[in-house]
Amino acid sequence: MAAAPLYCVCRQPYDVSRFMIECDICNDWFHGSCVQVEEHHAVDIDVYHCPNCQPQHGPSLMKKRNNWHRHDYTEPDDGTRPVQAGTAVFVKELQNRTFASGEEVLLHMAGEQVTQRYLEKHGWQYPISVPDKEGLGLRLPPPSFSVKDVEQVVGGDKIIDVIDVARQADSKMKLKEFVKYYYKAHRPKVLNVISLEFSDTKMAEQVVIPDVAQKMSWVENYWPDDSFFPKPFVQKYCLMGVKNSYTDFHIDFGGTSVWYHVLWGEKIFYLIKPTQANLALYEAWSSSHNQSEVFFGDLVDKCYKCVVPQGTTMLIPTGWIHAVLTSQDCMAFGGNFLHNLNIGMQLRCYEMERRLKTPDLFKFPYFEAICWYVAKNLLETLKDLREDNCPPQTYLVEGVKALIGPLKTWLKREVTEPTSEVPDHIRPNHLIKELTKEIRYLEGSGGGTSRPVKCQGNASGGQCPATRSTLERVCQARQARRAARRLRAQQKEEQVPKVPSNLDILELHTREVLKRLEVGPLEEDPSFCLPVHGKFNMVSTASAAAAENPDTHLRLMLHNGQIIRDVRRPAGSTSTSPAKTESESWAAEQSKSAGETEARRTASGQEGMLSMAGLLCPSKPDEGATSQEPWWSSPSREQHQHHVAGDNSPMDSQGNSSSEAWDNQGPLSFGAPSPLSHNASLGDNYQYCDPSMSPPLHPSKRNASNSPPVSNQATKGKRPKKGMATAKQRLGKILKLSRHNRLFV
Repeated sequence: MAAAPLYCVCRQPYDVSRFMIECDICNDWFHGSCVQVEEHHAVDIDVYHCPNCQPQHGPSLMKKRNNWHRHDYTEPDDGTRPVQAGTAVFVKELQNRTFASGEEVLLHMAGEQVTQRYLEKHGWQYPISVPDKEGLGLRLPPPSFSVKDVEQVVGGDKIIDVIDVARQADSKMKLKEFVKYYYKAHRPKVLNVISLEFSDTKMAEQVVIPDVAQKMSWVENYWPDDSFFPKPFVQKYCLMGVKNSYTDFHIDFGGTSVWYHVLWGEKIFYLIKPTQANLALYEAWSSSHNQSEVFFGDLVDKCYKCVVPQGTTMLIPTGWIHAVLTSQDCMAFGGNFLHNLNIGMQLRCYEMERRLKTPDLFKFPYFEAICWYVAKNLLETLKDLREDNCPPQTYLVEGVKALIGPLKTWLKREVTEPTSEVPDHIRPNHLIKELTKEIRYLEGSGGGTSRPVKCQGNASGGQCPATRSTLERVCQARQARRAARRLRAQQKEEQVPKVPSNLDILELHTREVLKRLEVGPLEEDPSFCLPVHGKFNMVSTASAAAAENPDTHLRLMLHNGQIIRDVRRPAGSTSTSPAKTESESWAAEQSKSAGETEARRTASGQEGMLSMAGLLCPSKPDEGATSQEPWWSSPSREQHQHHVAGDNSPMDSQGNSSSEAWDNQGPLSFGAPSPLSHNASLGDNYQYCDPSMSPPLHPSKRNASNSPPVSNQATKGKRPKKGMATAKQRLGKILKLSRHNRLFV
């Protein structure tokens, strides 16, 4: 493979990003920076001699100026060619023209008055002039900040775009070269810098854009951090122009609005309204072959002249056609931003740029991509407002309508054009469909913006806010209303007396027993036997709920597995087994308390599953089963372990099952029912018992495959979170504390 050809005195390959000039003698190419030839100077050279040819052929030959009113000043001045924009003759004539006063269209406001809320309420159709930056939230360097200071902060080697005003041509040069030109006593040319974006430099720390531009900007509010496309930086420009610099009529890229502050010097704006007729004239003028020879201000009915002195801030809304003349050396700061107030106009300006085949360098970066992002956010906004029964403002509805059409067009263009600006995480077809559905809903339900707003706390004068900043207040109000509704519902439930269920009784009982075991001195029951007095001196009801509800109070007294006290022995009972009687009493009482709060389960499939799991408790004792013996009175220890250890029973400190410890000291009965007979019918006589809150003594017909593992193996070293211990675990704690003592329940 052949080596790449080398050029210039530096003998480097061709670099498309660097300006080069050809020697007319040796025909070799040289980098302008290597031979000290600036790009804007090259057009003035008629015959170029490189450093190698100069000793023999002499210096380069320069072009001869023949006129002062044409971009090509070498043309013969026969007086027949019209004046072109930007030339010395043009600037002189412009200064002598008479225009309508800018006071007819300017809105003079204080900085604190220019807010997003004000613009949303009143619209933004005319330029705003703010004589003092106070209240705008704008922070800038002091007026003593000079062009040299810009070079020191930004860096002299930064490549910048420079406009040769007389030729209205753009070229590139290093910032330090422009600074040298600026401080020359005699400037051979008029150079203007209007596109030095410094967001990626240290000077960005010294400039804070106005609050209204920050809050309304699409880029600042809707551009995601994880976007595949690089974020557009168009909010911080430094403009450095010398006297008689001129920028011809234009609309800022993408129809962006612009903020503009004159730090020192003076600017003159020539403003034209963006009416339908003026925009059509502008497009025709921009595409004409003699555009530079026609002053666009002469084609429209009115062109307004507005002088912007030092310290004044100008805010120009979407679509305004304007030209700018620098009447004296000037430094200004400005920025561009897209917003929701004039979406339709922004889209029209962008489509106009496409028809005029504007180079990408002079278009808003990734304009279509940000429109997709905005469409997604506006869809969420419309849905939120619809949920709140809050109609969106007119500008928002009209903006969404204007956005749907271009989105469809851009999506169809994806097939034919390789470059795509549709973000990867956006479903374009679905997004367009949902936006269309929201608009149809607003139109079909009469949800126009003329309806009175139902949301409160809005200071925008009867219109429901529909931008991101104000939507937050709407969301907060919606959350407050929902919280109020929940609070009212909760208060209504508290007014209705709640009958404790069997699970509530068990839970409260467990808490009371724990409290009595851990706190200290307990009450004494004179009816209790003397050995018990010496051990615990404790009296306890079955639960706090049982004490509060006299219909459900249960009191059992056990010692070594035998019930030695029964307060609620039903009258007329023929059973001679105290355990049997107590079991029946417990089941009957549990059925009475739970029957008032839980729906009865009648579905046979559900009852079958509950029966298999041992979770159906008889609400009334079966009269035909009085001879059936309770499960805890089984003489077989193995059978007792078979019933008790079927679940994962808690372990004591020695690794023994809690069920074994219960066998040693007597099982603690909580009214567990006897096993269901095969002939028992499932219906209203049974209720559901939640096993998560039940002790492991609940009977089950399932076979125990293996003995349960020790606790540290079962939990694999994990401890339950604080406050998450179940009643089952707390009961295990009670049994560990009382395994060698009698316990009164």
